[in-house]
Amino acid sequence: MSLKVILKPKERLFINGGVIVNDEERGINLIVANNIPILREKDILTEASADTPCKKIYLTVQLMYMEKENLSDYHKKFRTLVAEVLKAAPSTTGLIQKITEQILNCEYYKALKQAHKLIQYEKELINASKKSA
Repeated sequence: MSLKVILKPKERLFINGGVIVNDEERGINLIVANNIPILREKDILTEASADTPCKKIYLTVQLMYMEKENLSDYHKKFRTLVAEVLKAAPSTTGLIQKITEQILNCEYYKALKQAHKLIQYEKELINASKKSA
């Protein structure tokens, strides 16, 4: 099954370690026929921007998805980060269980989407704690 991607003007798309940039002023339609790791620039987190525990989890899952090398190292780091988050915020258990299940099934893209939800939840928790302080 093919994946259709519309690349907006000036948008970047990361495909299996390579970068495609739309240098045009209009959108470009791409069809990717292979099952390879693809992320839009807006969905990529850098090490510098992974400044919270849940963002670090997202980054780790992103690396699992994009690189597929050193998976055992990423799994170990993931477990360490998850333990820290669960200790600080036990209410994240449901989201973390979904992410873990998808990782165990090698469904890294789905895990990445759940990790994005985890970051959103983390923001909610931080905002709530600021309001109550």
